[in-house]
Amino acid sequence: MPSIDVLIVVRREDASRFYKNLSAYPDFRVQLVSDLGDALNILADRHQHVDVLVVDNRMGHTFEFITELRQSYPRLFIVLVDEEADFGLPGQADEISTEPFTNNDLIRRITRLMSDRQLETLRADSLPAVRQFAKELRKAAGEIGKQQTAVAACKNLGYEYVAFYRLENADPLRLTLKAQDGPPPIQVAAPKQAAPDDLMAWVAQSGQSRITGPNDTPNHPLVARGRLGAVACVPVILGGSRYGVLVACRDQPGSITQENVLMLELVSAQLAAAVSKEIIG
Repeated sequence: MPSIDVLIVVRREDASRFYKNLSAYPDFRVQLVSDLGDALNILADRHQHVDVLVVDNRMGHTFEFITELRQSYPRLFIVLVDEEADFGLPGQADEISTEPFTNNDLIRRITRLMSDRQLETLRADSLPAVRQFAKELRKAAGEIGKQQTAVAACKNLGYEYVAFYRLENADPLRLTLKAQDGPPPIQVAAPKQAAPDDLMAWVAQSGQSRITGPNDTPNHPLVARGRLGAVACVPVILGGSRYGVLVACRDQPGSITQENVLMLELVSAQLAAAVSKEIIG
């Protein structure tokens, strides 16, 4: 299994035992903070990567904290630790551990979540819609044709507007609109280049998917200006390198789910595979 980036949020007096337990596991890269605000800053940092967030219930306000994260970071795993409970339901978290250091319970829950994600992706990859899209990609002519085919496939998943931005340069960042599908007025209003501080740039640099609504930062200009209500942006990774981003928008705020993002990520992976063959041969 690849390395797992784990962010732990616990009280300062509990930090050493959490760090000692989790950092001893060779597949974990561990960061630890003792403030919910610091955790939010790390998650929002496009240069940081977090697979799993572990938060101790004794930090306080954890329900509101997790609820806030769940919409914006749809593919972030969240494990709630509550050592004062005899048992617990995870609620908005993906898992709850009441005895984190007994039989390596916390480590086992984290590794199981990551393994389940790999199986989830494999199962979803066999869906008829994904198989049909793969066939259409093989027929599409050239790199631009494959980008447009991917955009059309996302549009057919129930989005009002979809676009693909190609990463032309990493430093300074240059993301250029290459394909789009949606109402003509929206297409005209869509930015032809991503701005350094917008959602597309954040996803391209962080390599992580994200959902935003009208009041979120960073954002897509069409959502920030109220032309659309919600946007999901997922990276397209080609051979370990960032190739671009897919942007998918809906009219209604809060209408994009974790399952929706999974499907977009599958389209992204198929596009990357097809373009790789086009470029490399």
